[in-house]
Amino acid sequence: MNSISAECQELKEKYDACFNKWFSEKFLKGYTKDECAPLFEVYQDCVKKAVKEHKIDLWELEKPVLGTCNERKDPS
Repeated sequence: MNSISAECQELKEKYDACFNKWFSEKFLKGYTKDECAPLFEVYQDCVKKAVKEHKIDLWELEKPVLGTCNERKDPS
């Protein structure tokens, strides 16, 4: 899956690679110190900036829509 913003894509790929390597090579062997946290923080900051730039209201994601009058219906 791509990142929310093209500017964040490279950061996402670096974090994903770090996480997958850490998880398979270390976490599953009992080493639980997350070595990828610094990369995640940088990626997270980029995503937060993109959310603001795109004016995405995250609270909208939690509103119930299906089965309510807010559900988009196909035109009849």
